[in-house]
Amino acid sequence: DETLLFEETLRHSTEEIAKYATIVDQKDFRKELIVDILAKNSFDIKSLNVVVGRGGLLKPIPGGTYPVSDALLADLKAGVQGQHASNLGGILAREIGDEIGVPSYI
Repeated sequence: DETLLFEETLRHSTEEIAKYATIVDQKDFRKELIVDILAKNSFDIKSLNVVVGRGGLLKPIPGGTYPVSDALLADLKAGVQGQHASNLGGILAREIGDEIGVPSYI
């Protein structure tokens, strides 16, 4: 509902990020951190009804909420408007959502 269950800020050192050739190569590293934080806070990921990620650098579109479609996912992976860590938001939302059988959005 509208009750904050927990809040966590993850920061990554330059050395951690430098291990990866591209932003998309960081996906598994960042996903593992997310899943671990949820588990540490006794949060059952399977209890989610949807998964939402930060939008990323996309072709110009009106502000709003968008499902992570195959086309949107391809644009995030390709970095059509540039490479940025926020591109992983939709990619991770889609992967996690697909794994637990719920929709994903940005």
